[in-house]
Amino acid sequence: MAESKYIQGIFKPKNPEKYIGDVNNIVFRSSYERKLFQWCDQTSSVKKWASEEIAISYFDPTTLKNRRYFPDVLFELVDKDGNTKKYLAEVKPERQTRPPNPSPKKKTRTWLNENITYQKNLAKWEAAERFCQLNGLEFIKITEKELGIK
Repeated sequence: MAESKYIQGIFKPKNPEKYIGDVNNIVFRSSYERKLFQWCDQTSSVKKWASEEIAISYFDPTTLKNRRYFPDVLFELVDKDGNTKKYLAEVKPERQTRPPNPSPKKKTRTWLNENITYQKNLAKWEAAERFCQLNGLEFIKITEKELGIK
């Protein structure tokens, strides 16, 4: 079996009372997710948070099938003025939030896979935006830039 190049594991919160869901089954699928989980767990202005607890239906244009999307993190934040705001966040490397080069020198398998992934992500993010508008949430994409990595 091939090894994953991503850091994965079970996150153990220091403040389990803040977590919405099964506190013994908080799975991070990358070091970026783990860093966001740590921030949610240890930041006092984050009152509640959850990981992959919401399922959003979307149409996958690459397979022409209906699928379910589980955004990475839901969190409730209280700002300095005491206002509460709820966010639904997807954690991605910054390069995956932009479309691949539309006219590369060679159309490699990697280029094709990047295009397919980007099209799926766009469909997921559009569905997430609609879900958030209907449920009083703000959808955000969090990259290494926001996490202070690199």
